[in-house]
Amino acid sequence: MDPSNRPTAAYRSSEKSGMLQPTPPPAAACQDYPVGYLPSFSKQPVPQGPYVQGPYPGQSVVTMQPAVFVTAAPLANPEPEYLCYSVFTTLCCCIPLGIAALVFSSSTRNANHSGQQVLAAKNSKTARTVNHLSVAIGIVVFALIIIEEFVLN
Repeated sequence: MDPSNRPTAAYRSSEKSGMLQPTPPPAAACQDYPVGYLPSFSKQPVPQGPYVQGPYPGQSVVTMQPAVFVTAAPLANPEPEYLCYSVFTTLCCCIPLGIAALVFSSSTRNANHSGQQVLAAKNSKTARTVNHLSVAIGIVVFALIIIEEFVLN
């Protein structure tokens, strides 16, 4: 240990910090207001003009609008989904068109649950049309298979 780095006598004394000593009371100017309240700025002139300013010059007042949350409720009269019809056409008629019908059927269900009447009606009509087309193609293919097996042989 270096002897020149030893603490001074004031450092080792019992009066190590001024924070332990009582502090004087605040200035009398601050005593006029109750605790927790700031002085008002009524002595400052209020600017006249198209813009309202805050208590300080150049400070604008910002008013906040309350947040509005819109939640969509399920439809009271939901559009038909044709989900079972889509599963049938996927398994028994035409797989590609049946899958497309399944997609439109599930889109109809989502639109019904989110309250979107127009989208639900559009998807429902498309699912029905694709299902009808799939059944028609399935019937035609089935008829061609029967004709080939029994008539042409």
